Amino acid sequence: MSSCCSTDGSCSTGETIEITTDSRTTAYQVSGMTCGSCESSVSKAVGALDGILAVAVDVRAGVVTVTTDAEPDDALVSRAVEEAGYAVTGRAA
Repeated sequence: MSSCCSTDGSCSTGETIEITTDSRTTAYQVSGMTCGSCESSVSKAVGALDGILAVAVDVRAGVVTVTTDAEPDDALVSRAVEEAGYAVTGRAA
């Protein structure tokens, strides 16, 4: 079985995404994530949303950071996280 996750818990598809100065970064607190599989599931679910340029998941901190081309739709991000089996508890500070 192949995995995109490295030994340090980071995940990479090797795909390069150009992020412009117009992009926005927003962090969300997410509960229930415990491992690399959680990271992968959330990354795929949130990354599939329109307007998402990049997703970074920090399982230990319980934070999902998204880079978008406009203000993110919190409800859509929450729904994608919930469909992956986890819960957004709010925006992270």
